[in-house]
Amino acid sequence: MKIIYVAGPYRAKTVRGMVENIRRAEAAALHLWKSGWAVICPHKNTELFDGHCADDVWLRGDLAILSRCDAVYMLNGWENSEGATEEHRLAQKLGLTVMYQMGEGDIENPFEDIAGYGMLGPYLRGKPKKEWE
Repeated sequence: MKIIYVAGPYRAKTVRGMVENIRRAEAAALHLWKSGWAVICPHKNTELFDGHCADDVWLRGDLAILSRCDAVYMLNGWENSEGATEEHRLAQKLGLTVMYQMGEGDIENPFEDIAGYGMLGPYLRGKPKKEWE
């Protein structure tokens, strides 16, 4: 089973915004599990641990976990997140498969289905199934 890491914004201006970011990551993780991936969702791994350690502890740990994955799934808004930007940079440096969320969607189903590939459609469009299984 391939392992995928969910990357996207965690922090927000309000606690409510942070919880919404966690819920979006959680929804993506659940969808990825249902799609056959083993999923690492750092948003859930250290949910609301803020203040217990220095911020760089969380990012260094997340980067160590990411380096052991096969792929990373970038949630919308990742470009505005310092941590997710660093995760994206490391994934590219390591040659991991990088996939991007398409469209806004809602928390229950934030993915666009293209050609019957589910959330993998945007990345895998045109590739034979055997090539990515």
